[in-house]
Amino acid sequence: MSNLAEQFHSPQMGQPQFQGGGALAQVSASREMEEVKGQIFMAKSFPRNIYEAEKRILDACKRFSLADAALYSYPRGGTNVTGPSIRLAEVLAQNWGNISFGVKELEQRNGESTAMAFCWDLETNTRQEKTFTVKHSIKTKKGLKILSDPRDIYEKVANDGARRLRSCILSIIPGDVVEKALKECEVTMQGNNTEPLKDRLANALKLLKEYFKVTQEMVEDKFGYKTSEFTERDYVDLGKIYNSLCDGMSKVEDWFDKEIGKNQTSGLTAEFEKSQEQLKTEVKKDVNVIPIEQPELSLE
Repeated sequence: MSNLAEQFHSPQMGQPQFQGGGALAQVSASREMEEVKGQIFMAKSFPRNIYEAEKRILDACKRFSLADAALYSYPRGGTNVTGPSIRLAEVLAQNWGNISFGVKELEQRNGESTAMAFCWDLETNTRQEKTFTVKHSIKTKKGLKILSDPRDIYEKVANDGARRLRSCILSIIPGDVVEKALKECEVTMQGNNTEPLKDRLANALKLLKEYFKVTQEMVEDKFGYKTSEFTERDYVDLGKIYNSLCDGMSKVEDWFDKEIGKNQTSGLTAEFEKSQEQLKTEVKKDVNVIPIEQPELSLE
């Protein structure tokens, strides 16, 4: 809980103190404070309609592109933990309304950044924030790599802050709304699929192989049976694992045995790629064929 709104009405509490008396810092702080005052005023003037906000969230969850990336899953204590992904959390905040959220870099020094992820409900003045430190380095196969490019540092801070931001948003949005959104996404994943399951599985295996070096044999070992026996539910579970890996919530070794299927080609993926190549060849042949007789155009 935060009482920041009360500080804005108190000149002594709301006015920041600057030891050096920097004019630029004072102007910047004053401008930011005025922006926050404006946000609070607009939130009080146009309060959210809870029922309309919930309807917007559920409508957004009916989109397949969102539902496909809305859930993640990772193993913990012998069970699978499932929850909303970072992308879904952002959609929840956007449609809930009157919420300010994001990740701010507070300072850089000594090869590290101090940043803050926050989510602030401007109507109820409920604020959740998490301050964290990000080292300007990443782990590679050759060891620790020091980051010096400002863009690399920015991306590192954004990636590390995304999970904290998700946690902040989910602590502000009511839990029952989040649960309804998750169920709606699962319904969308199971019912609104136009492509055959075989093609969607092949594409999923291709992505796992390309980005995480996970083979079809490793997936089959995880589920306990061949991909040819997979159902829609298995496809949804595989999608949660993929989203978890993309969000950094889990690692490959948390799910799959790396010793299985090394240097082996995914049979289903190979079959899918072969069918796509055949389709392209047939299209090219059809383009080169010029029909001798053309049908008459009916004017009736």
